[in-house]
Amino acid sequence: MPRSRRGIFLPGEDNMNQEVRQVLDSEGIHRAIIRIAHEILERNQGTKNLVIIGVRTRGVFLAERIQKQIRAIEDVEIPLGILDITLYRDDLSEIGPRPAIRETDIPEDIADKVVILVDDVLYTGRTVRAALDAVVDFGRPKAIQLAVLIDRGHRELPIKADYVGKNIPTSKDEEVVLRLVENDDADEVVVKERRDS
Repeated sequence: MPRSRRGIFLPGEDNMNQEVRQVLDSEGIHRAIIRIAHEILERNQGTKNLVIIGVRTRGVFLAERIQKQIRAIEDVEIPLGILDITLYRDDLSEIGPRPAIRETDIPEDIADKVVILVDDVLYTGRTVRAALDAVVDFGRPKAIQLAVLIDRGHRELPIKADYVGKNIPTSKDEEVVLRLVENDDADEVVVKERRDS
């Protein structure tokens, strides 16, 4: 595969002449998930009253992986929920007249529970803000803790993750792409130059 001084070039029409650098491979993602699972258990002193909720789409896959790791460590399966935030986005009017709305499945009453909210990449904070609004519509949790695989900076809202797989310094001219086997047939995180539309 051709390489440049700062990264790699991936084959394919979408990446033609576009520099891409891999910042996490499959093993790196796996290690980050294991570490996040341990940190959740340590901070909350076990699994009591924990509920894990993944933000669609890749946040759900990450939440499932964290749930699996916690089960392997504690032999306890914590409830898992799926959250679609489409109707809570602050840019809903820009998406179009008929945004795609997918299923939300919150498994139980979250009142007085500690909700672990899982997303893939933390950027401006607007997705997380929408997710927080959506979660509290289902009840009043005791606490909400945020877990993300990647924090790339450039926050526009005062939001900070409690658990981070990897901090990646980026410019606003770059795009962070997470691929997971459940959706993309590969496990990796790459940073590439953002293309002007």
